[in-house]
Amino acid sequence: MGSPAALALLSALIAAGAADAPPRPSPVPRASSDSVFPTGVEEVHVAFSVRDPKGTLVTSLTVDDVEVTEDGRPQAIQLFARGVDEKQDSAAAREALSLDLGLLLDTSSSMLEELKLSQEAASRFLEAIPRARELYTIFFDEDIRISRYDSENQQGLYDRIHAAKGGGNTALYDAIAVYLSRVQDGSGRKVLVLFTDGEDTRSAMAFRDVEKMVRSGRVTIYSIAFGMYGSARSRDLRPRAILEQLAAMTGGQVFTPRNSRDLAGIYDKILEDLAAQFVVGYISDNPVRDGKFRKIKVTTKVPGLSIRHRTGYTLREDVPVSN
Repeated sequence: MGSPAALALLSALIAAGAADAPPRPSPVPRASSDSVFPTGVEEVHVAFSVRDPKGTLVTSLTVDDVEVTEDGRPQAIQLFARGVDEKQDSAAAREALSLDLGLLLDTSSSMLEELKLSQEAASRFLEAIPRARELYTIFFDEDIRISRYDSENQQGLYDRIHAAKGGGNTALYDAIAVYLSRVQDGSGRKVLVLFTDGEDTRSAMAFRDVEKMVRSGRVTIYSIAFGMYGSARSRDLRPRAILEQLAAMTGGQVFTPRNSRDLAGIYDKILEDLAAQFVVGYISDNPVRDGKFRKIKVTTKVPGLSIRHRTGYTLREDVPVSN
């Protein structure tokens, strides 16, 4: 578990997240948490994408082509859904593929030179991506401002994005923790897109605490990292390594645009990735809720393919398994 200070921050965050935020920004306390699957959820869902040796996305796999292991033990697949199938056969598959989206926009001083490009990137991304079931936006510098939108109430967001002003220190880790704490429960795919340079100068949380939340959660993280293209500056090494680590843990990716002309290609890659995702569901053969991290591995019987997905999950240790 985290430090006493981190646990105190978590309590504040849980209180702040008890009710849905209105579509106008409101300050949210910073917090820390060990992310775990919610009470009563026993079927583990894993979203993954598959590419061939040329890097082309593969969408034609069937359930017979896929195997899942947990801590090295084969698991019986209970659910299999493909994003390319417009009409799913079951309500469970449709629910598993539903999309909840988070946009984190860095408005701190370190992003002042890139803020206009970041705002353009966020707006264009919203125009390109299919309407999410639920959308969270977080603007962050040394403060964190979060808003929640449902699928019918996302139009006013564009003005808010372009009205954002830059300045102050950067609480990137705290902003990620706020988002994760809001979406760790519930079904469907959780996707977080970061518009940032990866620096953190103000967070109350240490990266190791955020890493634990991300590693245990169900969110796929894509980062659009500004100011890093072709950079050999030593100050960029740690921020880039952190963004790469977040992507690797969750099955996401990091993109480094040179200018606005690169953005359309980046969006296409993210959208293609999401559209081509599969979701598998299984009930773990390990009934012990010991709070330990469980490693997930998705493989395919088709040779030469590479698969990207989150690395595992954690169950609450104080919840008994239902008979």
